[in-house]
Amino acid sequence: MTGPVGVGVIGAGVISQQYLENLTRAADVRVLMVADLDTDRAAARAAEYGVPSSGSVAELLARDDIEIVVNLTIPAAHVPVALDALATGKHVWSEKPFALDLASGQALLDEAHRAGLRVACAPDTVLGAGIQTGRRLIESGAIGTPLTALTLFQVSGPEAWHPSPDFLYARGGGPLFDMGPYYLSTLVQLMGPAAQVVARGSQARASRIIASGPRAGESFPVEVPTHVAALIDFENGTTAQSTFSFQSSRPRVGIVEIAGTEGTLSLPDPNMFEGELRIWRDGMFEEADAEVVPASGSTFSRGAGVVELARAIRAGRPERASGEFAFHVLDLMVSIQHSAETDGAAVGIASTVTIPPALPEDWDPTAATL
Repeated sequence: MTGPVGVGVIGAGVISQQYLENLTRAADVRVLMVADLDTDRAAARAAEYGVPSSGSVAELLARDDIEIVVNLTIPAAHVPVALDALATGKHVWSEKPFALDLASGQALLDEAHRAGLRVACAPDTVLGAGIQTGRRLIESGAIGTPLTALTLFQVSGPEAWHPSPDFLYARGGGPLFDMGPYYLSTLVQLMGPAAQVVARGSQARASRIIASGPRAGESFPVEVPTHVAALIDFENGTTAQSTFSFQSSRPRVGIVEIAGTEGTLSLPDPNMFEGELRIWRDGMFEEADAEVVPASGSTFSRGAGVVELARAIRAGRPERASGEFAFHVLDLMVSIQHSAETDGAAVGIASTVTIPPALPEDWDPTAATL
């Protein structure tokens, strides 16, 4: 086939706003329909962004003109919805995480391979200017040979701002599965596949209270660890330490640092697509001393991976935010979780992945190329 790729969005929740705002201005895709279990909500979202139709999930999957399903459902529904889409001959772009366990994630990959279809996955922040600039700097030798990495995300918890945060504390949530994909995908993008992890976890409280919105004051249960700290060994001999926490009153977010033989690179927030980078050398003690490097490249935001997938499908080449990449990150998260649940036992990462080539600096998701 040729020309723009038809897209249908399943899930009309909060995150759909960012996707629809961006995808409806990308020339290489055409958003044809929004579907949701709540068809009224789907209709409202479609009208808000000028999408020509809306309806049920079954109606969307029955359409032949939709080639890619953008799966924005809750984490527990990611695999079932993706399998339904594959069964109707459609490629899938899924929000993170790829799956909640390795068995279902592997089953999804296997079915996609059997059907000759793609199952790509967020986060596509790794395709943004910030992370891609960092990758180009590392590959150019700006900090010498990479040795170690540090990532840090800690807040008091999303119930402070999210009107319905229950799912973020249920199986498939918590700081590891909610925020881990951004930080761990960045590490794998920059350091290569992971080989082994050791981790610890804790849970501050058995329940939380919603602080805002129509359910303010309502209590809900916590089913997962709300603090996880991990030591990660990578196949190439480098290491990283990563902390993910929903139980710190002092917020620290967006910290990703790669230390090499000739300096340390500080990257922008991996949950964003842009931001300044800084290179630190020996003897630099103040923030003002560091070399500032502006991010260069696309700042398209969420949906960039859908456009890159569409172009890859038309060109017959592998997509960069592939299901295999997302499965390896899932394997890393599941292994971290398993280590934390077994008193810090070392857990080997069974999967591996080939890291895709960096994006060209002038890559533009809004351009008409198909």
